[in-house]
Amino acid sequence: MELIAVTLGATLLTAVLVPVCLPYLRKLKFGQFVRDDGPKSHLKKSGTPTMGGLIFMTLILLIGGIMAIRIPTIFPVLIVSAGFAVIGFVDDYIKVVKKRSLGLKAYQKLLAQLLITAGFLVYLYNNVAEVTTLIVPFIRGGLIDLGWFYVPFILIFILGTVNGVNLTDGIDGLATSVTIAVLTFFLVIDLMVGTNLAPLLGVAIGALLGFLIYNSYPAALFMGDTGSLALGGLVAATAVYMKLPLMILFVGVIYLIEVISVILQVIYYKKTQKRLFKMAPIHHHFELLGWKETKIVYVFTISTIIMCLISYIGIMIHFGL
Repeated sequence: MELIAVTLGATLLTAVLVPVCLPYLRKLKFGQFVRDDGPKSHLKKSGTPTMGGLIFMTLILLIGGIMAIRIPTIFPVLIVSAGFAVIGFVDDYIKVVKKRSLGLKAYQKLLAQLLITAGFLVYLYNNVAEVTTLIVPFIRGGLIDLGWFYVPFILIFILGTVNGVNLTDGIDGLATSVTIAVLTFFLVIDLMVGTNLAPLLGVAIGALLGFLIYNSYPAALFMGDTGSLALGGLVAATAVYMKLPLMILFVGVIYLIEVISVILQVIYYKKTQKRLFKMAPIHHHFELLGWKETKIVYVFTISTIIMCLISYIGIMIHFGL
């Protein structure tokens, strides 16, 4: 009952706060800077208020912080998400205020992300039992101990997931919708395994549902890197804390495809001077094929939900249920 209450409460609070904050974002000229090398249809979005992630992340941090007093396991995941939110905010500030479309330099962003991930790893090694052991889905009682390989694996996993969510945030409502589905999966599994992250996930899901009202096509507000990096941190830290990073291969398949599409595009172009996709990340490829933004969001979100259902079966098999 408490979980339902905090989820609905976060939804309503976000839905009320966004229209209150929108005029201030416009007044501060926090408008989206649209790159001219992107889809031409996106040029009309120039000036749409961005940094909306500040709104739902402030809510998540405040409510999550209060709940963490009673449920300490929430703190590390919340701090990781907050850390990535700060990186995103600085990146957004440079883009919006300084009018530099690329934001932070790649090495600056990578270094900051590595520091946050390293701090989380230190916490895990000092506070989580059998920290290097991960759950293997679809195998009853399946576990794998990564040993010394755990550190590089988690570094790559967190950075990949965070930037996968960031790349997914390219059209109205896409990252929000996909991440709601992913967080809902982890919430359901948390209720089964008892890592006590469900209240935080409930708040995050509620806040995103309220935000989606204004972020769906045509978006009145974008989350910016403030929101997308923070959500990436939340998803990645949750998966790691629950010993379920392998599940991202399934529930986070959209994030994975977005990242792979960019990597393949770069490699193929360097070797052939031609483009493998019309544009990367891959959601832009579908846009240029003529898909409407709403169709892309529906297809990608439904695909995520299907993978979440398959993943749920995998977890049920693992626990012999």
